[in-house]
Amino acid sequence: MKAELLTIGDEILIGQIVNTNAVFLSKVLNKIGIEIIQITSVSDRKEHIIEALEASKKRADIIIITGGLGPTKDDITKHTLCEYFNDSLVLNQEILDHIEEIFAKYVTTPINNQNRKQALLPSKAEILKNDHGTASGMWFQEKNHIFISLPGVPFEMKSIITNKIIPAFQTHFELPFILHKTAITYGLGESAIAERIEKWENNLAPQIKLAYLPNLGRVRLRLSGKGSDERILANQINTAFNRLLPQIEDIFIGFEGDTSLEEQIQNAFIEKGWTLALAESCTGGEIAARLTKIPGASAYFKGSVITYQTETKIGLLAIPQELIQEHSVVSKEIVQAMASEAREKFNSNIAIATTGNAGPSKGDSSAEVGTVWIAIATPKEIFSEKFLFGRHRERVVQKAVNKALELLFKQLI
Repeated sequence: MKAELLTIGDEILIGQIVNTNAVFLSKVLNKIGIEIIQITSVSDRKEHIIEALEASKKRADIIIITGGLGPTKDDITKHTLCEYFNDSLVLNQEILDHIEEIFAKYVTTPINNQNRKQALLPSKAEILKNDHGTASGMWFQEKNHIFISLPGVPFEMKSIITNKIIPAFQTHFELPFILHKTAITYGLGESAIAERIEKWENNLAPQIKLAYLPNLGRVRLRLSGKGSDERILANQINTAFNRLLPQIEDIFIGFEGDTSLEEQIQNAFIEKGWTLALAESCTGGEIAARLTKIPGASAYFKGSVITYQTETKIGLLAIPQELIQEHSVVSKEIVQAMASEAREKFNSNIAIATTGNAGPSKGDSSAEVGTVWIAIATPKEIFSEKFLFGRHRERVVQKAVNKALELLFKQLI
């Protein structure tokens, strides 16, 4: 079974919102063996929606439409579907009762005729009651094609998909198994990894496909397969990874969906009974934010100081002004002093420090834009590395955060 996702709404086309519905739908449909072949976004105009429906029908067995089912005049999906299927709207009493109950119990403003009109639904559609809202879903069957229209509000759409549509697909269709497993690596680029594992990649079974997913200092390696026997397919993917891991053991962090790098760092600190402190300059607290998103971080994370300006490095971390004048704020000497002072002030086992020029200007340092120094202070030593992360400010910061976490993890293991 092949599916296409059709998202309706000008708000997506002008970048006002992100299409998170497509992400969710892709995951849940793929998980039960339905292949997503295209995701299309369309404006709130009848002719564009009809053109998209016609095009989708040529590619896919299932077309899932989200958006445009609200009570206002710009929500035209329902009327457009009636025209497309040569249908008419009829009052659905069950849905009207449901809408009135929602307004009576949960909505402070009075119900009006626009709200009641949401109970006018196409006569040819199977109606999918929206337990959490007033916009019902609709299921149309046309020969070998299924058209499903769903509300655009994410939690309403997710409820209908999870509780009604997925069970129906699994009951009525014999679906293959589609499995994905993704390894996470840090510290080596996509092309370098590809060169290292070329022989392994060339020997993959025909039904197993490899994808490289690079992102700011890390590369994910995803193996995907499709087959009729889930156990055999899972065994093939696991066997392939077992052959791969010895070739990437120096950069392998773990498998996606198991534990994140931040979780592995937390677990290692807690297991050792160690604590961590941070002194961040160019990363502006991003390392601390990533680590403290994980529940239980307080068991090892003592705190962080953001010494963004030169004077705060002097005032909060007691970095000698003479040292800064001699070496500049973006230097090995300063980043090591920051890490050492942070470790001492927070009385932690380990401390990380960052300083750099993220751009666009050089600020208080003459170092090239994109230069970042990262230091780690331990009870036995302080070590640091210099990196050049390019000239794009946001990428420089995120690469620095990822690299700092990578260095910390390697220190822990």
